[in-house]
Amino acid sequence: MEDSGTEDSARQDYGDGDHRSHQGLARYARPALIAGAVIAVVCVALLVIIFFLDSFNATIYSVGGKDVKDATDEARAIRDTYAAARLGGIIFLVAGVALAAAGGLVMYRHRNEARRDLGEEDGEDVDFEDLAGQ
Repeated sequence: MEDSGTEDSARQDYGDGDHRSHQGLARYARPALIAGAVIAVVCVALLVIIFFLDSFNATIYSVGGKDVKDATDEARAIRDTYAAARLGGIIFLVAGVALAAAGGLVMYRHRNEARRDLGEEDGEDVDFEDLAGQ
């Protein structure tokens, strides 16, 4: 068997075509898309939990005939209990969606470049006999 010793032997052929040599931002597009999606999902879950906790607190407070929309200090404290977590969740949700969108956009723009890199063979035509060693 003959080893060419060039970059052809170093390049591995992956069946799914995921391992490509991207340059610049395209290298970080897939991790950015995954990280942005995970951040967005976690923030949505956080905001749903905060919504249910706010609803629960308002219901418990209103059992005594009071209203959470009153101008009292106690009602304001209940309304503002999760304000910081809600604001942080919204900010990180927007950041996660933006990160995922940017990663998806970069992957979309560079989708054909990787196929061209994998398809270059320097003009060689390899058939079955060459591969089988006959």
